Amino acid sequence: MNAASRRTTWITGATSGIGKATAQACQQRGDRLILSGRHLEALEALRLEIGAQDAVVAAFDLGHHQEIPGVTENVWKQTNGVDLMVHCGGISQRSLLIDTSPEVDRHMMEINYFGTLALTRALLPHMITQGHGHFAVVTSLMGLFAAPMRSGYAGAKHALHGWFEALRAEHHKDNIRVTLVAPGFVRTAISLNALTADGSPQGTMDTATENGITASECAAVILRGVDRNKALVTPGKKEVLGYWLSRFAPGLLHRIARRAKVT
Repeated sequence: MNAASRRTTWITGATSGIGKATAQACQQRGDRLILSGRHLEALEALRLEIGAQDAVVAAFDLGHHQEIPGVTENVWKQTNGVDLMVHCGGISQRSLLIDTSPEVDRHMMEINYFGTLALTRALLPHMITQGHGHFAVVTSLMGLFAAPMRSGYAGAKHALHGWFEALRAEHHKDNIRVTLVAPGFVRTAISLNALTADGSPQGTMDTATENGITASECAAVILRGVDRNKALVTPGKKEVLGYWLSRFAPGLLHRIARRAKVT
């Protein structure tokens, strides 16, 4: 890929899990990378690890919405354009809704929903001006249906689907594309970091998560979906059948969800 045709890809949550795997895959494809996460040192280490010496590093917290417009302006000036925005940053939850602090629900929305929206709002006008842009939004199967112990997480992920589907419809004429990514179980630290009822991390690995697809497999599905301009991709194993059950046999899905072993 020559310099003129290199795609510029911005990835949040880039230092771990699906974000890191996507960064590695994009580097191998020859993309110019913008790597974001909360910790500058981890981003610098990632840049060296994957051999992306010319990557732009932009450290910020999705929960600090007031920082995001300024970060976006700085990134755009450094790169003179972003072709693909891959939203991987976020946090999960494991607790019964009746026990869960409202602050945990708010945190789910602030990081997973409002932070992602703030970055998209800041970037969208630039993409419209340049004449194209693509958002790949990593949500979850919990954005398509819900399961026990994930109420706040599912609520935030459902909200992302609604908002980005509206964006897709409103800005199709501006050559802005959206691929929603609803993974099932992916072998990452998501369950270790998931917040419990009082906001503390769970600190244990879900069995289903441990047996999920690899982050690299998920990244490959994401990038293939972007290449094909898919509206929705669902990386995972047999759990992705839940999506089809939610559409065609919701009663059966509800019975399965009630009996499911969850942590």
